[in-house]
Amino acid sequence: MEVKSAEFVASFPKQSLCPKDGRPEFAFIGRSNVGKSSLINMLTKKGLAKVSGTPGKTQLLNYFLINHTWYLVDLPGYGYARVSKGQQQALAKMIDGYLLNRQELMLAFLLIDPNIPPRPIDIDFINRLGEHAIPFALVFTKADQSSKAKLEKNIAAFMKALSETWESLPPYFITSSARRTGKEEILGYIGEIIGR
Repeated sequence: MEVKSAEFVASFPKQSLCPKDGRPEFAFIGRSNVGKSSLINMLTKKGLAKVSGTPGKTQLLNYFLINHTWYLVDLPGYGYARVSKGQQQALAKMIDGYLLNRQELMLAFLLIDPNIPPRPIDIDFINRLGEHAIPFALVFTKADQSSKAKLEKNIAAFMKALSETWESLPPYFITSSARRTGKEEILGYIGEIIGR
């Protein structure tokens, strides 16, 4: 799939206020500081999503219309962010409200940093997606920041940790925004799902 047009639509504080035009939606979520904005910009166009050095900047459901056909939804990160406990709970409620109730959601892309060993917070989040039968795929980001051997070792460790609770493992993609790798694979996968 080629991205011919990408535009910011609006930000929403809860899923019940999100667009009601029935277009398919693909959500992107991950721990704070996992490189989500950089990935979104690589997939769409430079500057579409605001890249920040401060984790936890995304605090609303941000909608981008792609090719006038589908929405890319940028969700707030989970885990560490410089916000109060109350704000963290409000963000968790917003994320859950979207993931659990949004009928237009076709797939959630869960971003994982493969430069570090598997984190329980990521495994727990994945297991919750499974418990609620929310379709998802994994995106290992920042693949340029480690050697190929270390990258493969950490990804294998992550998938092994998942295999302890999952019979069949989810699809995954390896990306680098700096090297612009993984773009065609992710967009092609989205195209397949829309075309089904």
